[in-house]
Amino acid sequence: MSVYDRLKTLGIELPPVAVPAAAYVPFVQTGNLVFLSGHIAKLDGKPWVGQLGLNIDTATGRLAARAVAIDLLGTLHAAVGDLNRVTRIVKATSLVNSTAAFTEQHLVTNGFSDLIGEVFGDLGKHARAAFGVAQIPLGACVEIDLIAEVA
Repeated sequence: MSVYDRLKTLGIELPPVAVPAAAYVPFVQTGNLVFLSGHIAKLDGKPWVGQLGLNIDTATGRLAARAVAIDLLGTLHAAVGDLNRVTRIVKATSLVNSTAAFTEQHLVTNGFSDLIGEVFGDLGKHARAAFGVAQIPLGACVEIDLIAEVA
């Protein structure tokens, strides 16, 4: 099954590439690796604002991380032209806006990892890091970047 068939089955329509909010580009390719800049969680087109452990719970954080995955897939599609060219999702770094007492950043990030696995199957199994941070631009609750390998 193609990546696009899986996306259709999941009811996912890829969004267009977001315009960078600062001095960077949305993606860079060097050799067979594509590096995607960090994408913040959005809800209804606006930053998904909040802090895990304060006013957002882990289950909602997972949904935010899943939303980031969808945005990243839209950017990856724009970068490579065809998601079926992806030979591996290599690495993701997840920043979770959280209180000092919150310790479930890894569970929040599963919202991203689970969707990437559903879309790419074994090619979506990736290395990752999940960090708790004091703040993310625009007050967003989650930010994730991505490295993918393409044919």
